[in-house]
Amino acid sequence: MNARIYRPAKTAMQSGRAKSDSWVLEFAPERPLWREPLMGWTASAETERQISLRFASLEEATAYAEGRGLTYEIAAPTPRRRRPQNYADNFRIGRPVPWTH
Repeated sequence: MNARIYRPAKTAMQSGRAKSDSWVLEFAPERPLWREPLMGWTASAETERQISLRFASLEEATAYAEGRGLTYEIAAPTPRRRRPQNYADNFRIGRPVPWTH
């Protein structure tokens, strides 16, 4: 069974970085999804796809995967880029796009 270990990015709906300091282990799908003929819903025979485990550190996540005999790949977290913004720049005289209503 294959697993993926990654650090989740913050969602667009939050301004803070809550729940983004932990590491997540998710199982990779082994079989493709199919369309159920009766209702037309997407179906799967794998219940592991619904499991998402959270760990406090990368070492704990890899120890869990190695202890269970899982093959895993680690997705390195992307560094956070901050663009400094100043509210006064919205009303600056030499602004590239003029401020109008």
